[in-house]
This record gives sequence, structure tokens and C-alpha cells, in this order.
Amino acid sequence: MGCMHSANCVGGAEKKALLLMEKREELKSILPFLPVKLRSSSLFWPPPVVEALNSLSQGPLHSNVDSGEILFIAISDIRSSLSLPNSSIAYSASHGFALFFDDLLPRAEAAKWFAEVVPYLANLLLKLPSLLETHYESADGGVLRGVKTGLRLLESQQSGIIFLSQELIAALLACALFCLFPTSNRGAKHLPMINFDHLFACLHDHYEEVENKLKCIIHYFGRICSSMPLGYVSFERKVLSLECTPSCIPYPKEIFWSQSNISLCHIEITVSGLIEDQSREAIEVDFANMYLGGGALVRGCVQEEIRFMINPELIAGMLFLPCMADNEAVEIVGMERFSSYTGYASSFRFNGDYVDKKDMDVLGRRKTRIVAIDALCSPGKSQYRLECLLREINKAFCGFMDQFKCHQYQQFLKDDGLLGLQHDQNVKDSGGRSIVNLLSLGHTSTSSQETEETSENQLIREGHSHQPLDNQQEIGVVTGNWGCGAFGGDPQLKAMLQWIAASQALRPFILYYTFGLEALQMLDQVTQWIVSHQWTVGELWNVLVEYSSQRSRGETRVGFFNWILPSLCSRDAILNNSYDDSTFPGILC
Repeated sequence: MGCMHSANCVGGAEKKALLLMEKREELKSILPFLPVKLRSSSLFWPPPVVEALNSLSQGPLHSNVDSGEILFIAISDIRSSLSLPNSSIAYSASHGFALFFDDLLPRAEAAKWFAEVVPYLANLLLKLPSLLETHYESADGGVLRGVKTGLRLLESQQSGIIFLSQELIAALLACALFCLFPTSNRGAKHLPMINFDHLFACLHDHYEEVENKLKCIIHYFGRICSSMPLGYVSFERKVLSLECTPSCIPYPKEIFWSQSNISLCHIEITVSGLIEDQSREAIEVDFANMYLGGGALVRGCVQEEIRFMINPELIAGMLFLPCMADNEAVEIVGMERFSSYTGYASSFRFNGDYVDKKDMDVLGRRKTRIVAIDALCSPGKSQYRLECLLREINKAFCGFMDQFKCHQYQQFLKDDGLLGLQHDQNVKDSGGRSIVNLLSLGHTSTSSQETEETSENQLIREGHSHQPLDNQQEIGVVTGNWGCGAFGGDPQLKAMLQWIAASQALRPFILYYTFGLEALQMLDQVTQWIVSHQWTVGELWNVLVEYSSQRSRGETRVGFFNWILPSLCSRDAILNNSYDDSTFPGILC
């Protein structure tokens, strides 16, 4: 059968490639989390799974799968053939499948789904073993010369990048829809959920936003059924090193920020609009959960979750990216947008098709870049402590830094005498443990393989493997109220920290969406004042630290903007006679 390769029926070169399959470290790391099996140096589906998928691929007249209820029964049979326990699927998932496809989806759309999309997805799943083998063979060819790009578990503290074709991503997402990924070991590896069963189960409680999230996903599958996209998406774990090595950017300490002479980058403020609708060359900030995707596959429906619904290819990263530690970020490049929407949270609604017209780069990726950074959750008054300021600014810096400017970042440290790194005991992993202590205890791998990967990543940063894919000087940052809202962060503090981080990362601009938040009404005025006085990164950081210190000690209760303008006006405007009352109407000095 097409998806069950045998080494006996292939040519010499291909046979050699297949024989290497079982020796691939990348495949070994991810195989326990994939539904396919490895035997005789090839990947395959068990025969009962092939039989079931072949039946589905021939349409409802052959398979009798013409409703959500029967589709779930077919999925359950496939899961049984893969020895996946019933206990690993969400209670009420079966009711969710029936409710969505049989009651909520319009009849004409449901008929098309079962007649066209389900058979297509079954054929796509039959191709998964060969798609994976082709993927690893292509990774050998070197998408980025000297850098590993194959599908693998990108564990915490291991910087690296994975390139996946949009077709392979579609097959992986079909696995998630059919709930075929093993889940027993995911918790131990701090991996987020990946199957869609919990999303369907949420319909049992009549969450209208969940219905619309599912409409986005179903629309995505309908689109790829009519025309499979041919591009690529890259997923990169970015790490600020806690060990002083020549090839890595170290985790900055307070003195790094306080002594920085870097000029603040250009900042633009907009009160309306959406980050995903901007057209500039920029990285777009995902206000992320430490577990990539957050509540995308359950009830969550705020900034990150909405982005994962309108760009479903982002969900693929949840398969192989364990949660982020304090010194890590995830950058994803090339995902396509498929859906339009309106609303937010409980008012979120699918609003039809979206045609993504973004240009492609030389590696076949759309020029859409998302960086996932997770803010402190419910920090309260502790967010004004120095260690929390450092955590947040270094998290943002990790996300905003550009791998092609590694040597420039290191030169800043060298010039300031800061390259000899002292480990920061405050940097935590997902369990709240000191990463430095884990490193010293040997809980984080320092194998020759990891050393090799570090060396290979250095090739990217040095630009030896290939030239920069875009004019990096023009790629700015587009962000908004990161870590505020449900996470409870101070929006004025977070805005300043992101501006500082983007500037230190040598980004040419930061475009900030306030979304009309009242606390940021003065943001444009404050930034104009700071720019007019030509403050550096270090100067703004030091003022922010002083304010936070006073706030932490209870010496002030006003927001940063009200605190900074009177103090700066009285000090500089009066002494230097440079302040004009008309510049900041309504603000008293």
C-alpha cells in the first residue's frame, strides 16, 4: 500500500536513506509523540489504520461516515488500532463532534465536509509516513547549510529551528483533528495538548466562541482540500544562554541595561486596529502562555488563541515545543492566514475566508513573523521588584533579538566589560526551579549533540550558512498590551520595557497598539517627551527602575506616566527652560 514503504521495493539511494531513518536522533526524539510506527527503517501506519483510512478516503457512500456521531465512531476505531486508551480522550468529545457537525454546521457545509473534506483528509493521513520521510531527506539536503532543521522535540534550553512544509503541517493537523497523537508522555515533557478532543468537548457547555473557533479550523481544512499550499513554516526556539560561551547571547544582568548607550528606536502609537492586520516588515508579538498556544485547544479566546485559529498552522508548534522558561522565546515564520473574524473573547466570531497576500522569502516562507513571549502571570506588586523587571525585559529581548546581529550584541557586552557572565539564579523553568541549579546538577543536557547544535546555530548568526533572508535592518516590532489584561501586568510599565528591549535588539521601530486602553492615553505624549530629550536605553531603564523601586516600597501609588512627567518637567523644563505647556495639555508640572 502507498503509505507502507518497504526497503525491498526502492532503489539503492532511497534504500540507503530509509535505512538511516531509524538512526535519526531527530526522529527518535519525536517518534513517541507521533501516531505512525517505525519498522525496517521505514515509517508506516498499522494495517487496520490503513484499511480504515482507505475506507474514509472513498467517501460516505463507501464508509457510511456522513455525520459527526459516526465520524467520532470511525475516529475511535482508528485510535483503538493505534492502542490509544479511551481514557486519553476528553469526556464529551463524542457529543461535541455530533453537536458541531450535525447541529451547528449548516447542512450544505456539513454535506460538503463529509463528501469532500473527510475523504481528502483520510488520503492526506495515508501520505503522512511518506511526507515525514521526504521531510527528513530534505532536511539532510540542508535548508540552512550546517543547521539541523528536521522535525524533533525542541526541548527547553536547546536553541534550534525546524522547517516544515505546509503540506506536512496539514497532515499533522489532520492527526490532531482525528485525535491520533499519543498523549501519555506529553505531560512529563511539559508539552501542551495537541489533539482537538478538548476543543470539541467544550461545546458541551455551549460556549459560542468555541463554536466559532472550530469554524475557523474547519474552514482551514476546507481550504487545503481545494488547494494545498506549497510553502514552508519555520519554528525556532530562541534562548538567552545562562552559560558564557562564544557562540551564544548571554542572559543580561541589571548592569547591562543600566549602562546601555543604545539610542531608543523610533516608536509609533496607534489606538485602534489589530496587530495581525498591519502590513509593515515586522515581528508581531504573540501575548503567549508559557505553553505555546495557551488555551487555543480549549475555551481560551483572547489574543494568542485567536491568532492560532486564524493561522491554524501555528498549532503544529504545540506538537514539539515544550513550555518556555524565563530565558526563552519562540519565533514562527511563514504561517498563512485563512480566516477573517470579528470580536474578542466571548464576542469572537468567524467571519469568512481570508486570502493571505503576504510575499514569500527565498525559503518559501510567507513574510509573516510571530514571536511568542510569555509575561509574568498575576505578578501584583512584585512586578516592580528588580528581578521581575529583569525577567520581563530579558523575555522581550529574547523574543525581539535578531540572530544575524549576535556579534553586535556580544560586542556591547564586551565593550561594557559584561561578557564574563555570572549566572542569574532567578531564571526559572516551567516548574519554578532555578535553571542554573539544574545546569549544575546535570539536569539539562550538555551532550556533544547539543554542543554541535550550538556550533551550528552560530553559523546562522555569523551569516556563514547563508545570507540574511530579508533586509533585517527594516524588520521592526509590532506589539501591544503584552502581559496586561488577564495576566494582570501594569500596561505603562510593560510598554516601556518592550520599547527598551526592541531598542537594545537594534530593531528600527516599534509599532504599539494600545487598543484604546485608558491607562495608555498618555503613551504618545510620554514617548514624545523622552525622544525629544534623546534618552538612551540605559537612561530610560534607570528611571524605570527608580520608579519601580518607589512603587515597590509604597512611596508612590501613581502610574509611571504621571510620575515621570511632573518629575522630569520640574527638573529639565524649569532648569533648561525647554518646556512648553502646550506640548502636554492638561499635565501639570
